[in-house]
Amino acid sequence: MPKINQPRKGSLAFSPRKRAKSPVPRYQSWPSYQGDPVLQGFAGYKVGMTHVIMVDDHKNSPTEGKDIMVPVTVVEIPPMKVAAIRAYSRDTYGRHPLTEVWAGELDKALGKRITLPKEYDFSGAMEALKDAIAKGVAEEIFAVMHTLPGQVSGVPKKVPEIMEIRVAGGTVQQRFEFIAGLLGKEVHLKNIIQPGAYADITAVTTGKGTQGPVKRWGIKLRKRKHARGGKKRHVGNLGPWNPHHVRWQVPQMGQMGFQQRTEFNKRILKIGENGDEICPAGGFLHYGMLRNPYVLIKGSIPGPVKRLVRIRPAMRQGEHVVRQPAIEFVSTESKQG
Repeated sequence: MPKINQPRKGSLAFSPRKRAKSPVPRYQSWPSYQGDPVLQGFAGYKVGMTHVIMVDDHKNSPTEGKDIMVPVTVVEIPPMKVAAIRAYSRDTYGRHPLTEVWAGELDKALGKRITLPKEYDFSGAMEALKDAIAKGVAEEIFAVMHTLPGQVSGVPKKVPEIMEIRVAGGTVQQRFEFIAGLLGKEVHLKNIIQPGAYADITAVTTGKGTQGPVKRWGIKLRKRKHARGGKKRHVGNLGPWNPHHVRWQVPQMGQMGFQQRTEFNKRILKIGENGDEICPAGGFLHYGMLRNPYVLIKGSIPGPVKRLVRIRPAMRQGEHVVRQPAIEFVSTESKQG
């Protein structure tokens, strides 16, 4: 009888598959950028999916120049506020926080997330940051920004999420002057990325709790002859007797879902100002009405409805050409069935 050989089931690239520390995703790297200073990220809330009719503008496509139906994900993007400026230094051990300046007036809702100072020396903190930049100690500038979920009717929360967003382009002094002009003000997605561009979408996936190896890793069901005691959904064996150790590569039960994932090169098809123009009758399933600015992203993205989604300019864009999408129709048909 021939010996059956096949690759193992499931990718080990995401191990260990444990729960994310926070539903707010974190970025460890940012795309390189040469030009005037600009913010390199934004955040919104996943609404649901619909479809659009648009002209296929991909060169050499079989349907080039023809109308095609494209599935899109709707993300509600109310404005974000710049709460602070944070500077980082860098040495042989990596990046280290140096100093920061918080806005003079902060939203009261932010006090539900962090402890707001009763007295704050804004001018002293600003002078310390300017001095660090003048001495060349500060290497990178980040904006500490927070969302405004109180403006979103589909998300039952008012406590904002806080995240760091990199300021890129120009010199360190130019970056500081750029973000200092936005301190305490609202920022919109259209100031960061344009329709037709490609972006990386990051979110925490849908949590599925504890699952067995069949669903979690995709192993085969055991045959009747090999399933002793009717245990068809168990792994064949856990490894050799010697050494007395179960390797981490052996597929076993455990946490599935609720893990941070990034999808690269998702095309931004449309950034709209009025959510009512694409809201179906009765609203989106499990979300409700869309009343804020929105963005249509081609294809699906990680996470369930109402999940916080972070958007970053594409890091692996490669040979993608930015083209203005020609959208002719957005479906507003009721999703109630």
